[in-house]
Amino acid sequence: QVPLVESGGGSVQAGDSLRLSCAASGIDFAWLNMAWFRQVPGTEREFVANIYWNGNRPDYTDSVKGRFTISKDDAREMLYLQMNSLKPEDTGTYYCAAGNTGQDPRNYKYWGQGTRVTVSS
Repeated sequence: QVPLVESGGGSVQAGDSLRLSCAASGIDFAWLNMAWFRQVPGTEREFVANIYWNGNRPDYTDSVKGRFTISKDDAREMLYLQMNSLKPEDTGTYYCAAGNTGQDPRNYKYWGQGTRVTVSS
């Protein structure tokens, strides 16, 4: 059973919005810190945003501050990433992660398989 499954990716124009979703199963979602990372082929996985298990202290990489919002719904065991004013540099595969906290992907135990986002200029 895959613990995290992302959805919501797609191909959009610069300035458009997308909402990514991540469905959790088989893990203690309500007690785990959650995060979104993204990766472009040939580069390392990059931190995008994270949120504490209780929904507090969301954190974002500088390039997405003011445009992206991370949130979680414990009742539905869902994690979201609302992405507004998308830019071509937001292109990549977006991964949902669960575990500890921080911006290092090694801090996270559970990972999804990713959803692709392509932003055209």
